[in-house]
Amino acid sequence: MNPRKNADRRSAIPRTDTLLADPRLVRAADRIGRPRVRGLVRDAQQHARDGDLLPEQVLSHVLAALPTGPTTLRPVINATGVVVHTNLGRAPLSPAAVEAMTLASGYTDVEYDLADGTRARRGRGTVDALLDAVPAAEDAHVTTNGAAALVLIATALAQGREIIVSRGELVEIGDGFRLPDLLTSTGARLREVGTTNRTHLADYAAAVSPDTGFILKIHPSNFLTVGFTASVSVRELSGLGVPVVADIGSGLLHADPALPDEPDATQWLGAGADLVTASGDKLLGGPQAGIVLGRRDLVTVVRRHPLARAVRVGKLTLAALEATLRTPQTRVDQALHATPESQEARVRALVARLRDADVDATAVPCAGAVGGGGAPGVELPGWAVRLAPSFTAALRTGDPSVVGRLDRGFCLLDLRCVPPDADPSVAAAVLAVARRPDGSPCT
Repeated sequence: MNPRKNADRRSAIPRTDTLLADPRLVRAADRIGRPRVRGLVRDAQQHARDGDLLPEQVLSHVLAALPTGPTTLRPVINATGVVVHTNLGRAPLSPAAVEAMTLASGYTDVEYDLADGTRARRGRGTVDALLDAVPAAEDAHVTTNGAAALVLIATALAQGREIIVSRGELVEIGDGFRLPDLLTSTGARLREVGTTNRTHLADYAAAVSPDTGFILKIHPSNFLTVGFTASVSVRELSGLGVPVVADIGSGLLHADPALPDEPDATQWLGAGADLVTASGDKLLGGPQAGIVLGRRDLVTVVRRHPLARAVRVGKLTLAALEATLRTPQTRVDQALHATPESQEARVRALVARLRDADVDATAVPCAGAVGGGGAPGVELPGWAVRLAPSFTAALRTGDPSVVGRLDRGFCLLDLRCVPPDADPSVAAAVLAVARRPDGSPCT
């Protein structure tokens, strides 16, 4: 390139201060911060210096590179049919929970008594909502997640002592974390009883000693053990004279006919469990949280332990959890109990719209899943839109992102977890991809 022309082109590149003064970039700086916008400007200017952009294209390049929101997290339309999808953030919050978080985003009385101007118990409204939802519990406490609830209990009740647990219940949870490692990290010792497939009451009774902190009963919610098996119920364990801590995992507070084999907090407390732990962002349908329910004296010990401060939740979680407990039906409830008939009607309507636009789409029966380490083996009958496999990646990387699943060589869009008012967005996303002959995502 002629050095003079190169110098002229470089001199034509807009100055940083000129670009940052553009009203659109001023608004963007207010939203995502001036340093981030300045970085995008400098990247575009460098592209122009390298000859990848014309000087007059710099501003439009910056505008196109601006993030659509203040976070890198992207909203996703879950068309996988998996209700509690861990990789997609588990439970979607109900409108009431979202509203509650917005209300709690400013100053709140989270630890303040407005009547007398003194400090108050943190999250008392959320605790009251938990006790209203589970009358069998005398008290409740909330931590950051289910694993934190177990760690806090183990530290408060069994540090330097023994936790008795069946070998068949020493499970591995998500991302390779194993409960034995989690529990022994607290300074407690595990006293394993029974075998992988069979554990009897006598095994627990023989292990009980003055050194026992508690018996731990874990519901193996992410796998099934079938065949020559035996386990011991909470009711039987409650007669051994030591505290019983029961982890239901899934967050089900009451029995659900759709999940007959999934234990719930009310059931296990009624059977004699002294403490029950659960997750807030699974079947309960709320925010990520660990829930502790049970005897008042034990909850008090747990709540007052120094570690409780390290795993306590913030006001946004407390607000969302309280709203979840008070709302008549969560989005998880709606997805779990959506009838095949209602899903078929939605799927056929979507297929008809796509076919009108010459998209090869078919309505097919399918089976969804509970997900989130809950109710393994339970199939949720429903319907899905079947498309060519090339749609899978194209929809996933499009805008909006629609995540379906590959099944027998086809892309399936299961509408179980898709709110009905999002059906037009799904249709628009499919049509946008279909207009591209290579099936690649549209930009």
